[in-house]
Amino acid sequence: MRVLIVTDWMRHAGGAERYVADLRRGLAAAGNEVRLLTSSAGSAAEGTADHVAWASEARWVQSVEQIVNLPAAATVRRTVRDFAPEIVLVNMFANHLSPAIFAALGGAPTFLAVTDFKLVCPVFSKILPDGTTCREPEGMACLRRRCVGLPHWLRDRPRYALMRRVVRRVEGVFACSETVRIELARNGVESEVIALPVDPPGEGFRRRPAAKPLFVFSGRLAAQKGVFELAAAFARLRTEAPTARLRFVGDGPDRGALERRLAELGVGEAVDFTGWVTRESVEEHLADAWAAVAPTRGPEPLGMVALEAIVRGIPVVATRGGGFLETVAEGVTGLLVADGDVDALCGALQRIARRASFPTHALDAAIAARTLAERDLGKHVAALGARFAATVGRRRRYGSS
Repeated sequence: MRVLIVTDWMRHAGGAERYVADLRRGLAAAGNEVRLLTSSAGSAAEGTADHVAWASEARWVQSVEQIVNLPAAATVRRTVRDFAPEIVLVNMFANHLSPAIFAALGGAPTFLAVTDFKLVCPVFSKILPDGTTCREPEGMACLRRRCVGLPHWLRDRPRYALMRRVVRRVEGVFACSETVRIELARNGVESEVIALPVDPPGEGFRRRPAAKPLFVFSGRLAAQKGVFELAAAFARLRTEAPTARLRFVGDGPDRGALERRLAELGVGEAVDFTGWVTRESVEEHLADAWAAVAPTRGPEPLGMVALEAIVRGIPVVATRGGGFLETVAEGVTGLLVADGDVDALCGALQRIARRASFPTHALDAAIAARTLAERDLGKHVAALGARFAATVGRRRRYGSS
């Protein structure tokens, strides 16, 4: 089967980009002919994209580009003409490619994979200005709650109208979690949950917990990911456990501010920053962790970082909201704390540092193995493949192309 994957590719690549890379590999391994088309604003899939559509990172250009990106639509149209895909899977498109790409796909049967909240939230996070989680559909609430200003809100009216229109015309929508499915339904979009795959441990991976308490954050260094709450909680932990250390694996827009905050708190010397590392190298920085920490503000769409830790036998401390409620079992695979609650986050770190929770710094091997089996790439590809084949078969029976 000829499958075309279409997605934005962000400069600070994260879980969504890793998913696309895995899916591309898995579909190809299953015997499909796969091509990848990405936007150019990021790294274009680390140079492996088969087709690259123009995009800009200039804010004033994006204000137009996110409504209609005509050059991207032209690239999609040429790709469809030359490749003639039997199935198109679109992942992210709201940041750069724009809803215009759907018209350029012509009659190719198209599915949409949703791995974040951008489709239903103009600020991505579903977090209101007062720090609470938004429970309303996109629209007037965004203006009334002051999530965006009037110019932004007016600009978004045609954009979200176009997104709602194209999403309802696709063959199907796949949500990465029950959390995302519920948010889509709240906005009138029906979808089904298909469990996303997780990278298995590398052949050479071995757990070697550090001699002293070590906590590891892996991901984008941004306020939404709770890095400043983690900094404050860690500073409090150090008063009780002065040998504890913290490691940030990754990079992001708030790294500089985070480093300054840690210095102000007097714990800068106890914190390491690896910067951006390859996905293969991430597990090297997890191997000696007593726990992985994922204190996301607001609902996490899924929380792939938690799953990546769990399948490696590493306990997780995460916020009690969104996808983490679906991936982290309290007291079994980790500890859950209230969103934004520094006291609770510090308490969870203390329990692990004291060995009151997860005294061996490891999860039960059977739990890790079960999670890995449930999140197997081959199983995920088979689930998608069954839906793709059914659509192609139906079109062939009824003479559609």
